[in-house]
Amino acid sequence: MEALVTQNAKWYIIRATPKADFLAAAELHSAGFEIFSPRIKSLYPKNLPQFAPLFPGYFFLKWNLESEGKPSFHSAPHVSGWVNFEGVAPVVPDQVISELAHRVEQINNDGGLWRRFEMGDKVRIFAGALEGLGEVVEAPSSAQSRVRILMQFMGRLVSAQVPYDSLEPLFQRPMERGKPTRRTRGQGRWIRNRKSVFADSK
Repeated sequence: MEALVTQNAKWYIIRATPKADFLAAAELHSAGFEIFSPRIKSLYPKNLPQFAPLFPGYFFLKWNLESEGKPSFHSAPHVSGWVNFEGVAPVVPDQVISELAHRVEQINNDGGLWRRFEMGDKVRIFAGALEGLGEVVEAPSSAQSRVRILMQFMGRLVSAQVPYDSLEPLFQRPMERGKPTRRTRGQGRWIRNRKSVFADSK
């Protein structure tokens, strides 16, 4: 359906009903509204690529609220309403939307959200006969590449290359404390950190 284009339209933040981000965005898109629902490629579970909303429960709608008033969302039952502060819906500048879209594209082109192991990281290894503790000696370039590690094996210090998904961090780096490990990373630590930006008040 052709998008509903209004002159001097601006971007606003829309709330979805719980766990219905994709449905709400799809309903408004089908109704002809211009929306932006940023989605980040994640690797969960077991490094299978999926897409998760960047801001769970929120997305963006372009509309001329001043001259057109609030449109009806009767055809979108999974839309909860407008984010507002004391009755005023804040405008999101076009530049912010453009930069956000560019950043999301960069992240997805770089493989999405995956735990970046760095040289010197201490890890647990679960790779067939290789099981134990080790140290990353060469950082992987992607979640699909193998990781070179150094570990104790049968009383000797050996070097090996193991699949990315056979490693777990032994310690969280300071910036990652209190956040999920690789097996839960797919829903996105960054996503939860930014949700509070769009906390609405009535």
